[in-house]
Amino acid sequence: MGSFICRGWSNPVISAGHTSVGIGASANLELVFKFSYLGDMLSVDGDADAAVEARIQIGWNKFMKLVPLLTNRDISLITRGRLYNSCVRSRMLHGSETWPVRKEGKVAFHRAEMRMVRWMCNVKVKDGVPSE
Repeated sequence: MGSFICRGWSNPVISAGHTSVGIGASANLELVFKFSYLGDMLSVDGDADAAVEARIQIGWNKFMKLVPLLTNRDISLITRGRLYNSCVRSRMLHGSETWPVRKEGKVAFHRAEMRMVRWMCNVKVKDGVPSE
């Protein structure tokens, strides 16, 4: 178990192996390594890896709900692309402008997006069609 330093208080809380912090006579706060705040995942180390994973999962959940429409050949590819951008992509990228995203996070977003677009277009990786 790692350590967590809560800065910004007159007496910083330093946790090394503790599972809770007392804040009064009868109240304790559980120490966690990541948590959801206002729909965004925050982690102790301050990076955006947890937020990237959570947002990609949210995008996949929305994509799976819309698969019947996004893969329907009777709907034009342009319309399906607009539906994807407005419903799936916007959910995946919501709030990402405030994250300190590393190159690995950008690659994860790109990989998830390309998998979804390939699924929409019914293009398999073995078909040899480039993603760009």
